Amino acid sequence: MGKKGISIYPDVSDYETTKAYIEKAAHYGFTRVFTNLLETTATKEELMEKYGRLNRLAASLGMDVYLDVTPGVMKQYGKSYTDLSFFKELGAAGIRLDESGSAHEDALLTNNPDGIKIEFNASTNNRHMENVLSFGANVSNMVTCHNFYPQKYTGLGFDLFVKTSQQMKDMGLNVAAFVSSQVPNSFGPWPVNEGLCTLEDHRFLPLDLQARHLYATGLVDDVIIANCYPSDEELQGLGTLQEGVLTMRVDFEDDVLDIEREIACEFNHFVRGDMSDYMARSTMSRIVYKDAQIPAHNTRDLKRGDVIIVNEEYGRYKGEIHIVLKDMENDGRKNVIGRLNDDEQVLLQYLTSWKPFKLI
Repeated sequence: MGKKGISIYPDVSDYETTKAYIEKAAHYGFTRVFTNLLETTATKEELMEKYGRLNRLAASLGMDVYLDVTPGVMKQYGKSYTDLSFFKELGAAGIRLDESGSAHEDALLTNNPDGIKIEFNASTNNRHMENVLSFGANVSNMVTCHNFYPQKYTGLGFDLFVKTSQQMKDMGLNVAAFVSSQVPNSFGPWPVNEGLCTLEDHRFLPLDLQARHLYATGLVDDVIIANCYPSDEELQGLGTLQEGVLTMRVDFEDDVLDIEREIACEFNHFVRGDMSDYMARSTMSRIVYKDAQIPAHNTRDLKRGDVIIVNEEYGRYKGEIHIVLKDMENDGRKNVIGRLNDDEQVLLQYLTSWKPFKLI
């Protein structure tokens, strides 16, 4: 089961606001916290006061805290690159290596006596991870996380994201990635407020769609909100999202029937195994709703992204849900009840045989 996470920035937000955010996120089921130590100049005592209290609060609520660090930060606060005892005292479950040391040093880190998880940068397109494993790394103590990108047009392209994520998954490693709140003036660790996402294509999309797309790829385990502070709606939407179920948001037609909305949104759908190129069919609903009245209406020709319910003119097939994948004519036996908008249609490629899906 993947985790949902938030990010906190105690250097740029006050304690009480951050504390309330952690508590709210825990209420919505979030179990990860990311925070950034890349440019801090605080002393150990100042870090313990500013970060330690919040980290221990998060831990008490069942949340794992990961600190973003570099080799320089690790040497600044430890006796050596491989001494992680201070980060354990700071309440961290893990440290994320924004920059790595040598492969041998990083392998030694994974065997640290304090049990700190080592989170490697999943966005680097190189062979470093293979080299780390060759030096006897403890795989059970290794996870990975992509970067986030504050500047517009600098986020990962989708093809590279797939390539690097697949490399991590092939090594049996957990992969995390970031999504961005769309609340105006939301912020990150630096004074650049252009969104904080892993994938550039996600920068201005609704937060829940960003997350649903990441989960749909099958390459991401943990999804973390990178900027502060998301809305309650964004938090709740991500917190309740089912990772294994392809979830798609439908813009319903004005004349959709109550029974059609019920079939669409309250039934557990999956794609038939014998899938057509023209549509993804969910057919069990026709059994449950065989006695329902579903008269013909809104029977226009069908476009990719349409959501339709077979009406009673089609006899035994009445009550089926179809998601249209190719344009086709409508002979009057299929009611168009809604449509996936252009942004949502990125999810259609993941409608494969037997795939569970949900319409919201």
